[in-house]
Amino acid sequence: MARRFGRRKFLVYGSATLGTSLLLKACGGSQTTTAESPTDSASPAASTSSGDTIKVGILHSLSGTMAISEKSVVDAEQLAIKEINAAGGVLGKQIEAIVEDGASDWPTFAEKARKLIDQDKVPVVFGCWTSASRKAVLPVFEEKKHMLWYPVQYEGQECSNNIFYTGAAPNQQIEPSVDWLLENKGKEFFLVGSDYVFPRTANTIIKAQLAAKGGKTVGEDYLPLGNTEVTAIITKIRAALPNGGVIYNTLNGDSNVAFFKQMQGAGLGPDKYPVMSVSVAEEEVKAIGVEYLKGHYAAWNYFQTVETPANQKFVAAFKKEYGDDRVTNDPMEAAYIAVYLWKQAVEKAKTVDDLEAVRKAAYGQTLEAPEGTVTMEANHHIAKVVRIGEVQDDGLFKIVYSTDKAVVPIPWNQFVTETKGFACDWSDPSKGGKFKTT
Repeated sequence: MARRFGRRKFLVYGSATLGTSLLLKACGGSQTTTAESPTDSASPAASTSSGDTIKVGILHSLSGTMAISEKSVVDAEQLAIKEINAAGGVLGKQIEAIVEDGASDWPTFAEKARKLIDQDKVPVVFGCWTSASRKAVLPVFEEKKHMLWYPVQYEGQECSNNIFYTGAAPNQQIEPSVDWLLENKGKEFFLVGSDYVFPRTANTIIKAQLAAKGGKTVGEDYLPLGNTEVTAIITKIRAALPNGGVIYNTLNGDSNVAFFKQMQGAGLGPDKYPVMSVSVAEEEVKAIGVEYLKGHYAAWNYFQTVETPANQKFVAAFKKEYGDDRVTNDPMEAAYIAVYLWKQAVEKAKTVDDLEAVRKAAYGQTLEAPEGTVTMEANHHIAKVVRIGEVQDDGLFKIVYSTDKAVVPIPWNQFVTETKGFACDWSDPSKGGKFKTT
């Protein structure tokens, strides 16, 4: 099974420790619309703007282990579409979402991506969560010269002309959080992660950054995705950091449940062993239990507690639509704003069918997003404010650090030797996805 599980096998609120009833409750049926159009890869958007509607694709897991994670993202995308339609739509037409189920299976993601492009002829797809699902569909979007908006923070080291990334690049999450920890929590780091591309790439960056800035990696260990046998890791942490130190956490799925519970059980509390997580947000805190996470930290660009007028509006609208007990989080917000940024690009291009025109029109688009003002750069990533939050009694995050302004995204990491000095600029055909700057 491990070969199928990508960047976040399933976030902790899909954990078996939470009970199968919770999983079943979240795994509702697909909202797929069956298309009647014949396959035609030559003109993927040819029929989307006919009539009074514009069809768009939504491709996330509505079943399987990722359903609980990705269903919330679908909710956010659907909310954006509902709001846009209520305000008059796009180019005077209503948006019709065709929702496909990737089923937590990466080949299925690729199959559904082809279906949305070839049969449904959507001009855009909002989708994916794990890096594995994104990597699975990437060849499809590149072959078809199509457009995917991807909403989740990721490991970087990629810059496709066919993807717009609205989550964080490593220099907008991982690197600033390491700097903050070095300044505020200590120089010795133990790295804990799940055993696949995102944690290993993240830790490669962290080790290089620590070496460059006077920190020290005292230990590094990984668990297979879904593995909850964390006792050995806790023992290694205690041995490597007998007097306390920083734990940098890139674990995913139910491993986090076991990890935080056993950390507390072993007496390794946040006063001496602060944990910085990059895959634990508001919903994960609810699922694990705030009593195990209070005082620990997470790095994101958005928290529900961000104080902006746009966020007050977003949180109120989301709770009104889906229930007062729901919380918002970073991937949901990044998915929500992706729909709005695409709308703005379409309206600037004055076409939905000419994907190259829409792509070019996206560059420089700004939005007063819930997280703050965001700008789409020519490298297909968004300039974003970086924030660090501390878990409070209510399960929400107190923001303890925030950059003064949005951080410009750097897809190719500048601490890693192989990619140092490289950049991406799709507004210049001579540069493209990877070019040497120095």
